Amino acid sequence: MEGSSSEGVLSHLSLLEARVRSRKNQPQQLSRVKELRAEVAALMMHRDQLKAEIQTHQNLQKLRTSMDKQCTHEEEEGVDEEFENSQLLWLMARHTQLKDLLNAHHLIGGYDIIKTSHGKGVCVSLATAYDGLYLDTYNLEIDLKPTLRIRRHNIPPFIPLNSLAEQSNMQTSIRPFLDLLSQHLNAFAGRKQQLKLVKEQHPSVEVMESNVLCTVLVLMFTLPKGETAVLCTLYYMDHTRCLPTRVHFESEDDDLPVSPEWKNNSSLLKETPVHKALTTMKKMGNIA
Repeated sequence: MEGSSSEGVLSHLSLLEARVRSRKNQPQQLSRVKELRAEVAALMMHRDQLKAEIQTHQNLQKLRTSMDKQCTHEEEEGVDEEFENSQLLWLMARHTQLKDLLNAHHLIGGYDIIKTSHGKGVCVSLATAYDGLYLDTYNLEIDLKPTLRIRRHNIPPFIPLNSLAEQSNMQTSIRPFLDLLSQHLNAFAGRKQQLKLVKEQHPSVEVMESNVLCTVLVLMFTLPKGETAVLCTLYYMDHTRCLPTRVHFESEDDDLPVSPEWKNNSSLLKETPVHKALTTMKKMGNIA
């Protein structure tokens, strides 16, 4: 009797223990089910997004094809009726078209190149700019056959065009020649623009001398107390840059050019565009 009763108690305890375990596992199972449902919902949302992107891409391809074929306005209206949000799609297609054109423009070095009327050469336009401002544009007509030859141009005569062509080995590739020429033209335009800004922004600074290439610039500074003047000569030996490579000061006071203050001014003029350097020198009280 005692054995059978003890077995009954043990089996009852085992049953209770099994129920407790099942109740403990139930929240975990429910939590796992929620996680799986959330994951399924996220995957379905991602699937719908991919479907929408594929549809948009297909619509854009159709619009791009019609644009590349230079379709008429009526044909574009037909596309508008076919797709929802057609105006937005058209703008997106136009954006991708312009992006492709910019990429092609970059591949040829960013230069505007067109074929000449006789078809044996090209016309190249090189725009110059300084500090975000577009300045002069120069043009070359280059014959491609039988050899590369500059037919005509409006490059300033003080730019050594033939020397640059030989230096960059233009017969092998035209791109290095155009890059080097563009560097010279932009540097010249930058130096010329800086000289203009000096005259406009610093009336107290007298421009004593400058050459046509703007590679030598002589300025007269007046000290704040007006006791003496300083003659400053800037030499631009690197014709592909807008900054001087050498700065020379002359003054009645022989100690002034070698003073720490004016040595700092020399470094400033070598590292900063001249019109900006003069502004800093005025703020520091070095010149009037």
